[in-house]
Amino acid sequence: MSNDEKTGVTPNAFRSVDAATGQPFGEPFASDGVDRVRAACAAADAAFDVYRTTDAKSRAAFLERIAEEIVALGDDLIVTAMRESGLPRPRLEGERGRTVGQLKLFAGVLRRGGWMGLRIDPATAADVTPARVDLRLRMVPLGPVAVFGASNFPLAFSTAGGDTASALAAGCPVVVKGHPAHPATGALVASAIHTAVEACGLPAGVFANLTGPGIELGAALVKDPAITAVGFTGSRAGGLALVKLAQERDVPIPVYAEMSSINPVLLLPEALRARGDALGTAFVGSLTMGAGQFCTNPGLLLAIEGDGVDAFVEAASGAVSKAPAQTMLTGAIHGAYERSVDTLRQKGEVTAVAQGLPGDGASAGSAALFATTGKAFLADKALAHEVFGASSLLVRCADEAELQAVVAAAEGQLTMTLQMDEGDTALAARLVPLLERKCGRIVVNGWPTGVEVTHAMVHGGPFPATSDGRSTSVGSLAIDRFLRPVSYQNFAQALLPAVLRDDAGLPRLVNGVPAA
Repeated sequence: MSNDEKTGVTPNAFRSVDAATGQPFGEPFASDGVDRVRAACAAADAAFDVYRTTDAKSRAAFLERIAEEIVALGDDLIVTAMRESGLPRPRLEGERGRTVGQLKLFAGVLRRGGWMGLRIDPATAADVTPARVDLRLRMVPLGPVAVFGASNFPLAFSTAGGDTASALAAGCPVVVKGHPAHPATGALVASAIHTAVEACGLPAGVFANLTGPGIELGAALVKDPAITAVGFTGSRAGGLALVKLAQERDVPIPVYAEMSSINPVLLLPEALRARGDALGTAFVGSLTMGAGQFCTNPGLLLAIEGDGVDAFVEAASGAVSKAPAQTMLTGAIHGAYERSVDTLRQKGEVTAVAQGLPGDGASAGSAALFATTGKAFLADKALAHEVFGASSLLVRCADEAELQAVVAAAEGQLTMTLQMDEGDTALAARLVPLLERKCGRIVVNGWPTGVEVTHAMVHGGPFPATSDGRSTSVGSLAIDRFLRPVSYQNFAQALLPAVLRDDAGLPRLVNGVPAA
């Protein structure tokens, strides 16, 4: 008798893994194959023409119903996510709140109507020079969207996360490729979405959840001709692989991939002089949040040699040394973190400043702080590579010119931060134009961890932070990724889409001027 026959597990099945122990638990999940991908994409394509015509009020009610169903899952969702991710209860309860909040945010966006980008340039009379035909524009949904769940946010960036919420808001059916690190969590959330789909009388193909640990599943999803765009949060290698697949299709499609960022924090001289020790302690709080597994983790610190730098190092070193080890998301992520930290330790121009407390669990990651010089950093591009976990590198620059050179050499980032006092204003003013070229969000006197879900938020940035630096995956502008403009020329009122008719009463530009 084979092992599979003894256990009752089919050869293509997989199970949840307890992040703390590394041991599988729960009932097995069947790995979806290419046939399931085709069926889900075909159903999404069939549902598109129905779903895209739903009015904004109905679509908003659908998003709000999803939020209600997620809340109705109760503590089972939190307990399951805790076990699969190793993340603590308060973090996951907050993440559930954020997931629900995102859905409600887009419901509000739909009701206000500005997302449609309505523009009207009325025809002019024949005797007016130059004469002009009637032109009207609106944004329309792209079509079915593939969404890849993230390992580090099992709720807010996964099954019903920001990519799914914004795509559904745009009028696009969604096919999710759930992350294999939290299949049970994903299945619970998917059940909430399916319930909302049925309750709102929508076609079943509006949403599908695919599961499986292999890369073939994701590749088949991106290559399916029904898919018109991709939302992804994960590694640079994974994101670029999807971009390549999408561009090799007969009809290439956009991939909105959030991939790699080390989020430099610039510690300016007057701030260090006045509060270097306090900054050191506060920094470690940001560094170790969520075991350092945030895409906005402060992985790089930049400072000009001078008063306060040593005080910062002493305080940060003390805080790191007392930081308890934390369970990382998966054994693979923990292994990659340990290898990256060991690589830094082996570099001759890098000094190991502090190491966090050891842990007992199978995937317990200890915080680490390293230091180097600006000259060494500029000479070794590998020092700018992301370390996914609670590790950061302090670059001690000789002067402002070297600081500027280090910033100029940096890759695209999600965030860059200025810790500054009033006396740093002139230096900050010289730095801001450079920071604007390098990132999507500039933070002053805060820390990059923590991304508010608001209308003005940008969670994106130049490559490799994202594959398309013009977009954001957080905030109401995220809906724009899944829309495209269509212009209607010389249409009679009866033939026009209702939202573009003269009596629609929606926000619009008429001859470039805002009007109701």
